[in-house]
Amino acid sequence: MQQGTQHTYIVGDVHGQLKKLEKLLEEAGLIDHKHHWHGGTSTLWFMGDFVDRGADGIAVVDLVMRLQKEATAAGGMVASVLGNHEMLLLAAYRFGRRSTGLGSNFISRWKMNGGNRKDLASLTTAHLEWLANLPPMAFVANRLLLHADATFYIKYGRSIDEVNATFAKLLHRSDTLAWEELLEEFARRGAFYHALEGEDIARRFLNIFGGQQIIHGHTPISAVLGQQAKKVTAPWVYAQELCVNVDGGMFLGGPGFVYRLSPVA
Repeated sequence: MQQGTQHTYIVGDVHGQLKKLEKLLEEAGLIDHKHHWHGGTSTLWFMGDFVDRGADGIAVVDLVMRLQKEATAAGGMVASVLGNHEMLLLAAYRFGRRSTGLGSNFISRWKMNGGNRKDLASLTTAHLEWLANLPPMAFVANRLLLHADATFYIKYGRSIDEVNATFAKLLHRSDTLAWEELLEEFARRGAFYHALEGEDIARRFLNIFGGQQIIHGHTPISAVLGQQAKKVTAPWVYAQELCVNVDGGMFLGGPGFVYRLSPVA
């Protein structure tokens, strides 16, 4: 890609796979060999889940935070929606061993979901603030971006702005019950690929929030299709092209991929 060419790119769940991410972004021409922004005025969106399950979650966050600043200076954009693993990490940091009310505590829940002590120990005030301000939903190139292939977002608002505002308020408060309820909701998946109802659910979801397609991560493509993660090198488009899954399962051994959005009307 020539610097200055304007495109929109999507990267799915990274889960601490720093080297894989750097390789993907360099091959896509979005960073140079020194890992600085080289995407010009292009836009790069991440689907959340930078942390947990891998060795370098906070290093991934550091890279993305830096690229965000460099892209802005070049007239481009780097952004991300909020993933459930960002919430799990924030909850573990904020509430520690406080009970979740479900016979567990926030630290235990985070560990059960692949929490890495190195991530928790490496958190700074800047990381905490950046993660807590990630929006759960975004509208990009006539697509609806969200982390989870689930419909629970409707419980938090009936527009992108309303959902984002509700999440922002919750993430800056210490209401443990509200956090626990949202973490429970965020664990849901698979709403749109039900053989009989998935397409209808996706269509109704888009009618509420807008856009022609839902783009999400959260559920590894390999797990849905029953194939080895190392063979997943492209998104899975399904529900009559209403949905695009971009979770390449990097933590499962997949190489990952960078998805370039094509224009839609």
